[in-house]
Amino acid sequence: MIGKTAAYRSPPMPQASQSVLRHDWTAAEILDILQQPLLDLVYQAQSLHRQHSARDIQLATLLSVKTGGCAENCAYCPQSAHHDTRVTPEPVLSVEAVLTAARAAKANGSERFCMGWAWREIKDGKAFNEMLEMVAGVRQMGLEACVTAGMLSDAQAERLAAAGLTAYNHNLDTSPDYYDQIITTRGYDDRLQTLERVRRAGITLCCGGIIGMGETLLDRAKLLETLANLTPHPESVPINALTAVAGTPLADQPPVDPFDLVRICATARILMPSARVRLSAGRSQLSREAQVLCLMAGVNSIFYGEKLLTTENPEQDADQALLAAIGAIG
Repeated sequence: MIGKTAAYRSPPMPQASQSVLRHDWTAAEILDILQQPLLDLVYQAQSLHRQHSARDIQLATLLSVKTGGCAENCAYCPQSAHHDTRVTPEPVLSVEAVLTAARAAKANGSERFCMGWAWREIKDGKAFNEMLEMVAGVRQMGLEACVTAGMLSDAQAERLAAAGLTAYNHNLDTSPDYYDQIITTRGYDDRLQTLERVRRAGITLCCGGIIGMGETLLDRAKLLETLANLTPHPESVPINALTAVAGTPLADQPPVDPFDLVRICATARILMPSARVRLSAGRSQLSREAQVLCLMAGVNSIFYGEKLLTTENPEQDADQALLAAIGAIG
């Protein structure tokens, strides 16, 4: 009826608001959190964010060191050799080229420099030795160094730790139930074993997932359940929205609803209150207002630079203007 406001009663907050660090979440509990009224969910996440995590917004830059030709068949990835995309294999960047890019990233305000190799797994030899040089060089600049390069052995993880690696990125991508609809060349257990090797070496974890690949809301809850029940929690949790790329099996997926992205960012903050929740791929599809809502929901890092490996990212000037507008930088 025109002129009459619908009555609204906020439901009781789930127990997450009273918990600091839990590692025994159930998918049902997480689903309840995900499905709260949006404003209640954002309020709860922001409240925990202010209590338990760094409220500065860390800028991270991601560089593709080895592009294209990956042996994995990840349905979302334009770098897979299984898909006919415009991404073609390129020569591996030199140590000096990578360190030059790291210096530029630092000059532009980044605190974390992330390096990606489109490999199924790290192989010992010249390329791995150069990776160690890159890590050491980035750390000498005073930047955090993160590497993503597929599976690795215990010995390789130990060598990366000795070189000073801050974090190793190895995303779970989706729920255990939906995983084989997205990837068949590597099992979910392979990913979990890689995470264990990283932990044993004393390197922090960067581990998150992707939404918008055709998964259900329960799949999203189960992805978060797996992440939040790791002990300890990942120090870094990248949240990605699918960027649908022509030539990949997921090319026709519709864009992610920005509110869905806000919901999963907020829920990640509630479940893992001390983690860096990173708004990652898909940010170029978001309005300024949607990005700010994600920051309100507990995001405290964005990837900064013209590309995320091979997909678009907002311009640096636009990011600087947005952060200045909300008072996040001077």
